[in-house]
Amino acid sequence: MKIKKVTIRHLSMQLKHPFSTSFGTIYNKEFLLLEVEDEQGTIGFGESVAFEAPWYTEETLKTTWHMMEDFLIPLILNQEIEHPDDTLELFKGIRKNYMAKSAIEGALWDIYVQQTNQSLAQALGGKKEKIEVGISLGIQETIDKQIEVVAKAVKDGYKRIKLKIKPGWDIEMMRVLRENFPDVPMMADANSAYTLADIEKIKQLDEFNLMMIEQPLSSDDIIDHAVLQRQIKTPICLDESIHSLEDARKAIELGSCGVINIKIGRVGGISEAKRIHDYCEDKGIPVWCGGMLESGIGRAHNIALTALSNFVMPGDTAGSSHYFEQDIITPEVIARDGYITVPQEVGIGYTPNLEAINKYTVASKTYKCV
Repeated sequence: MKIKKVTIRHLSMQLKHPFSTSFGTIYNKEFLLLEVEDEQGTIGFGESVAFEAPWYTEETLKTTWHMMEDFLIPLILNQEIEHPDDTLELFKGIRKNYMAKSAIEGALWDIYVQQTNQSLAQALGGKKEKIEVGISLGIQETIDKQIEVVAKAVKDGYKRIKLKIKPGWDIEMMRVLRENFPDVPMMADANSAYTLADIEKIKQLDEFNLMMIEQPLSSDDIIDHAVLQRQIKTPICLDESIHSLEDARKAIELGSCGVINIKIGRVGGISEAKRIHDYCEDKGIPVWCGGMLESGIGRAHNIALTALSNFVMPGDTAGSSHYFEQDIITPEVIARDGYITVPQEVGIGYTPNLEAINKYTVASKTYKCV
């Protein structure tokens, strides 16, 4: 494929419910959607998951646009790209900026699978016909409200409930939930809200039979997590600490975790996500696919990736209707009884809804070969 045109769009989609974590509350999903066209007129879409503020990583919506406009798009315009994996080499001179790289690479994967007459899952080697779906629930105003939203998620059939925690909203909240839902698979996600000074409190979470505790300590740490993992029974899941295969290798060798959450945007794209998956499978470390409140484009990529064999835990891939009144794909992603069917059609399995995309676009810019 030879890339001839790239369009960046800033979309703003209101969430049906505010989403609160230890680092803040999100009311609108602001994100960049990338549209890439090659010389044959094939169009692929990619999504950047960077937030407006640097809560989750150092990347933001504005810095991602800057990186794509000034550095990454010039590297692909008029460039002959045989396979999306080629971006690993093309972009190696640009440090970090994983979410910017991922948005471009995702669009290239979309073009590639269309031109090779494959589904994205098939191209990645995914064999599953359906995937188990979990759900990530934000921090609620009261315990009663938290019970209410968990009860709804259980009724809707989700196979795993992820609960955001922070100091002051952790042990007693989990105790009440476990009393109300003794057999429901649950996990806690701290988003780096604790330190080793909180180790005695973290140990208390062992009594709740959680599937895992996600990223309890610093976002760039693997040393202290290894210390903590040796002192608690619940498996630690690393999220923010893992940006590459090398990060995963070092964490596993140190014993920093028992599970890894693979997010396409956080690791720089689908190709690197697959490499991490394959390595973890070889080392006997289970993985699952985390969510970043994606629209349907990013959600479609997550579904295809989760079709790989070592994604043995339910991911954060709830249906579109849980987050948005209207998604930007047709059909929308639908979860039934805790499962999503993996599309077998050529491409990502969903059609971009251009009317909805235009409706939510607040700014755009197109880049062409000179």
